Amino acid sequence: MIYFDNSSTTSVRPEVCSVYSQLLQTTYGNPDSLHALGKKAGNLMEKSRAQIASLMHVEPKEIIFTGCASESNTLAICGYALANENRGHHILVSNVEHASIDHSMGWLKRFGFEIEYLPINEEGIVTPEIVKEKMRKDTILVSVMHVNNEMGAINPIREIEKVVHANPTCAFHVDCVQSFTKISIPFEILDMATISAHKIHGLKGSALLMKKKNIRVVPMLQGGQQEQGLRGGTQNAPVNIVLAKTIRLAMEEMESSYKKVKEINDYLRKELALIPGTSINSPDNALPYILNISFDRITSEVLLNALNQRDVYVSAKSTCSSHSTNASATLMAMNKSEKIATHMIRLSFSKDNTIEEAKEFIQIVKEIIKEYGLSL
Repeated sequence: MIYFDNSSTTSVRPEVCSVYSQLLQTTYGNPDSLHALGKKAGNLMEKSRAQIASLMHVEPKEIIFTGCASESNTLAICGYALANENRGHHILVSNVEHASIDHSMGWLKRFGFEIEYLPINEEGIVTPEIVKEKMRKDTILVSVMHVNNEMGAINPIREIEKVVHANPTCAFHVDCVQSFTKISIPFEILDMATISAHKIHGLKGSALLMKKKNIRVVPMLQGGQQEQGLRGGTQNAPVNIVLAKTIRLAMEEMESSYKKVKEINDYLRKELALIPGTSINSPDNALPYILNISFDRITSEVLLNALNQRDVYVSAKSTCSSHSTNASATLMAMNKSEKIATHMIRLSFSKDNTIEEAKEFIQIVKEIIKEYGLSL
């Protein structure tokens, strides 16, 4: 098996599985209960929150545990907009965001918010210049991905932040799902940031929203006092507790993992360029964990099925849009041809992948193109 779909989800670390299993058996008390078992769960969860905050260089009260990145994005976008609508109704968002962001923007339109989309350039990024051009006095929120989930293009969030915060009534939210523990993130200058555990060898159903203490949001999930009143419902203490270990381990391996993945990415770029009709769609300076490619001679669907039959797992587009048969919106936004946008696949790597897998992938792709590909 070759698993090159780590941007969709990653395997769970054995260490994380072990701790989680123990917690399920020993720390099942409700963290809001006043008895000893509940207090034990609550104390461990708050210890995890403090450890995570320290790793991210923020305050513990600025860490909000959630159930997934989509929930974090929704709380950030919708929660902030509704809490601050007295300041204005204009919101800026890139035109290639995750589905949870896009759907949140559509939801806000029903309440009279004006959503304006920031175009990406041919390198797949939002430029500070376009943000400055679109900013208005009544702009209350700007939201962009740090790393594009299809291309690996890295948005210049430090430069964009300067433009955003030149307007004192505007907040800056960054979806850091694809960048967290892979490259440095300046959390100290961001107002809100989204993180997901299952992208970094953690558990599904585990995520967080980093929200600075001066940022007001209203809850999207009603029902109780949990998470500073922003997320009603019994907290999933075991999942939240083990998140600190997940993040710590990923950060400890960040440098070595990056080096290993870049070697795989560089090798694949070199070998793929030798296959006639191949397009490397990811920019040269993209995050090496993601490599987007197209083959003129074979469509995404045919290639995905052929690879799947050989136990090679990749994706086309992001997973939350994987059931759409349309061309990649990201590639089209980068002014790529419709053919490239309908013939693309995304490879995404982790610390567990090897050069040997990359070599085998190249050989398999050549065989598939020879068997199923159209003549150029």
